[in-house]
Amino acid sequence: MKRFKIGGVPEHFNLPWRNAIEDGAFQRIGAELHWSDMTGGTGQMIKGLQAGSLDIAVLLTEGITRAILKGLDAKILSVYVKSPLCWGIHVPTDGSIAQVESLSHGTFAISREGSGSHLMTYVKAQQEQWDLSSLKFNVVGDVYGGIWALNHGEADAFLWEKYTTSPFVAKGNCRLLDEVYTPWPCFVIAVKADLLVENSDLLHQIVQIVQGEARKLKTSANAVEQFAWRYALPVEQVAEWLAQTEWNDGDDIDFSAFEKVVENLCSLGLVTSDELLNWKTRLFSDFQ
Repeated sequence: MKRFKIGGVPEHFNLPWRNAIEDGAFQRIGAELHWSDMTGGTGQMIKGLQAGSLDIAVLLTEGITRAILKGLDAKILSVYVKSPLCWGIHVPTDGSIAQVESLSHGTFAISREGSGSHLMTYVKAQQEQWDLSSLKFNVVGDVYGGIWALNHGEADAFLWEKYTTSPFVAKGNCRLLDEVYTPWPCFVIAVKADLLVENSDLLHQIVQIVQGEARKLKTSANAVEQFAWRYALPVEQVAEWLAQTEWNDGDDIDFSAFEKVVENLCSLGLVTSDELLNWKTRLFSDFQ
């Protein structure tokens, strides 16, 4: 039995992994996956891959792309979720911020440097044509730290996946001001590069299993109820989210989609032109 340490956000996107683990699907092919909830998001998972506390991570496309181009010894094994991610831009409930333009010189709470909450703030700033050098950040660790920062004057705004934060919005802990979508597939599966040498076939079988589990959930008559119960989300919101979410069903990697990622990272000054050399070979396990 080959054991792998895997991490992902404790959010609805990862129910296919949890179901497959609980069903023993991976053990039937000789793999045992120990799942860890990464409340700190992509930034925390990147550190886990660096430190060796994670073997596999299910994380945001833009975050792992930048980390690998910056020198992280990991590979993207597969796209996990093909559809874009909708990020909510949250502000204090009782604050005076009424328009997104008011945030052009504001302080943004982020989980970690290089995380999705960090990188997507730059994407939104670029879309709004703000001065990127004027952005300020406060590292808060996770979604709870972000909500705390909004309520204690430590941040003016906080970006996080909008369905995950909807319970906080409903309780009045924060206010949803605006949204921004990733212009690329939102989640990928990454693995430490040194594991691929001896475990490539097994790792690809793992990917196929989770893709099959996602396919079952997407077409299940009671999928909405499963997600709503497991993640304490309103049924109506789950139905809306599920309709617009598309897991990868076994398609090969679309390299043109990743060209958008690297071009955006470069234009935002988050990677250098030198770091983009041979980017396909550096990013992908199966690129020749």
